[in-house]
Amino acid sequence: MIKYTKSQIMRAALDMDTKELKRLTEKFTLEQLEACIRQQVEKGENACDIVDEHDEVITALSKAEVVRELMEQGMTFPNALRELGRRIRAVYGKEG
Repeated sequence: MIKYTKSQIMRAALDMDTKELKRLTEKFTLEQLEACIRQQVEKGENACDIVDEHDEVITALSKAEVVRELMEQGMTFPNALRELGRRIRAVYGKEG
């Protein structure tokens, strides 16, 4: 079994091409992103044009969903991206 350090897990959680994330949030509604996540979980494929390892697809779609939701609440993309990073760090105990 491979063991990862917290910093390796954190890097993987935060590591996503910003351009790809922006493309997803601009192209798909919150409902469409949710549907793509369900499709990926249930069928192993999705209608959001993301092809990668199963876990990577779920991670990318989940990040896009959070950012899109924040943008719909009035945040700009950069601020929503920063908030996503803050939330990820909070989960891993790097920020309170």
